[in-house]
Amino acid sequence: MIKAIVFDFDGTVIDTETAWYVAFRDAYRKYDVELTLKQYSECIGTSLHSFNPYDYLVTHLHLPIDLDEFRKSVKEYHTKLMETENVRPGIVDFLKLAKQKELKVGLASSSVSTWVNSFLSKLDLLSYFDCVRTSDHVSHVKPDPQLYLQTLDCLGVKPHEGIAIEDSPNGAKAAVAAGLYCVVVPNSITKYLQFGPVHQRADSLSDLDFDGLLQQSSQLKSELSYERGPF
Repeated sequence: MIKAIVFDFDGTVIDTETAWYVAFRDAYRKYDVELTLKQYSECIGTSLHSFNPYDYLVTHLHLPIDLDEFRKSVKEYHTKLMETENVRPGIVDFLKLAKQKELKVGLASSSVSTWVNSFLSKLDLLSYFDCVRTSDHVSHVKPDPQLYLQTLDCLGVKPHEGIAIEDSPNGAKAAVAAGLYCVVVPNSITKYLQFGPVHQRADSLSDLDFDGLLQQSSQLKSELSYERGPF
């Protein structure tokens, strides 16, 4: 029986990721450097350990750039791009239905708490979540399963009793490793990335029947028979 739904944040609740990629891509072009989605995807849904887009032009290409000014300009451009973004389709409906059915609702994000909570407050969504876990709470972020395992523990449910809603390969890998039923809802850029095995994929949560999802995931429970989509 499903007792909880755990959401990723960036790219899942609201698409901050496409704006980040556009901001960095355009900033790189000013220095005649092409930032490919494949390269940038190394830091989507995880930390900047594998690829740090802020420092790369200096540390790897040795360009004479003022990093403080570069960071500032990228963040300002991202903020401007985010002015037109809103909660992704189906998210609010799923949050409301989860509460109506008395399911626990969690959030597991590789971002810092101040970033996540500020957005949730602005979007008037914070009250829906029974537990929020971020990079501030773990030693390893996604694709490591720590974030999901901590969130499940906080909610008081077992992995086979939870559903994860994700948008990125790193996030999906973490959810599957933690033992949750993983639903992938890619955004404008993650839809082009290669995913590993997941349970279900949809273009939007609006395309999914909430009760049907609960029933299907409950039947599978902790079985390791994953459906491969056209990734």
